[in-house]
Amino acid sequence: MIPVEVVGVRVEMPSNQPIVLLKEVEGSRFLPIWVGAVEATAIAFAQQEVLPPRPLTHDLMKELLEKLNGTLFAVHLTELRDGVFYADLILRGADQNEVTVSARPSDAIALALRTKSAILATEELLAEAGIEIPEETSSEANEEVERFREFLDQINPEDFAG
Repeated sequence: MIPVEVVGVRVEMPSNQPIVLLKEVEGSRFLPIWVGAVEATAIAFAQQEVLPPRPLTHDLMKELLEKLNGTLFAVHLTELRDGVFYADLILRGADQNEVTVSARPSDAIALALRTKSAILATEELLAEAGIEIPEETSSEANEEVERFREFLDQINPEDFAG
């Protein structure tokens, strides 16, 4: 499994489809995953450390884990099948037994950000869906990352209403 980090969330034009962009921690591949508007907002809120007046579903999941003395050990982004991404939550209970639960990547990422858990992708997934950005264009990649950060600074929940 390869560690990845969330670069940001943006709305892809012209489709107005939100995507979350992940990047290999020690590599040059990026992994774009199309997500729903609600999940995009949840991910953006977690990145910006925005606390809504009432808990979102992912906040509730984090609270449940804490109350049950469980932890989200890691999120595994596992495969792309028929255009659909798949992920697993690797959970540990109070007894330290490990349990794997299938989840949508968007939900898994939103929860991982809230719990500060590792996000890992399989080599097969990165090979199939990853986008290689060569080192010589790393300044362009940095500009793209900066554009994502600027977008995150200006995002509002209404941007994802639809």
